[in-house]
Amino acid sequence: MERPDPHEAGPPRPWVLLSCAASLDGFIDDATDRRLILSHAADLDRVDAERAASDAILVGAGTVRADNPRLLVRAEERRAVRVAAGRPADPIRVVLTTGGQLDPAARIFTEGERSPLVYCPAAHAAATAARLGSAATVIAAGEPRAVLDDLARRGVRRLMVEGGGTIHGAFLAADLVDELHLVVAPFLLGTAGAARFPRPAVFPQGPDRPMRLAEARPMGDHVLLRYLLTGSDRRE
Repeated sequence: MERPDPHEAGPPRPWVLLSCAASLDGFIDDATDRRLILSHAADLDRVDAERAASDAILVGAGTVRADNPRLLVRAEERRAVRVAAGRPADPIRVVLTTGGQLDPAARIFTEGERSPLVYCPAAHAAATAARLGSAATVIAAGEPRAVLDDLARRGVRRLMVEGGGTIHGAFLAADLVDELHLVVAPFLLGTAGAARFPRPAVFPQGPDRPMRLAEARPMGDHVLLRYLLTGSDRRE
């Protein structure tokens, strides 16, 4: 288990790209046990390209439990380009958890060349490290800002945050998102109590500080909305 030094000066925080797909009424899941597919092959390939351009990919523990993702770059040509540039074939994989209830048999811990980083509040870090063993490196840091500071010290310059809704909400509410990619699916779910984008919070991106639309890209009946968040002079 590692504990970052909060007093250690480090490089600027990573550029944060938040990526999400949602129904027209804002849901990112329904009430069934099956995995809900909100996107299509062309958009999944676009997401793979964004992964390949990133230094790290971050999800919450809920996404690990619900989707059992690998979070690896899928296209072999993109992996080859990264290796040719002297980078690992896959970005660093990052999991945020509040209670440490993660299964070391999940694919994110058993597949891939490098074990993930798991960030956890200090109160649960020791137990989480014992549970995961060599399957992950556990760092005692629970807040998004502390996570970004630690990732910056590890050389991460571009971070892709893939969800879920609680993680999206936490980064947006903390004003730590530079770019938002929202894919809107052409259907309604209307599932009471299901996960939405984002979870309720107090957000700085309100009517007095709206996001700037950089692109609206039709993809069949889906559409990609790409926003740059205002209130910051940060640029890639």
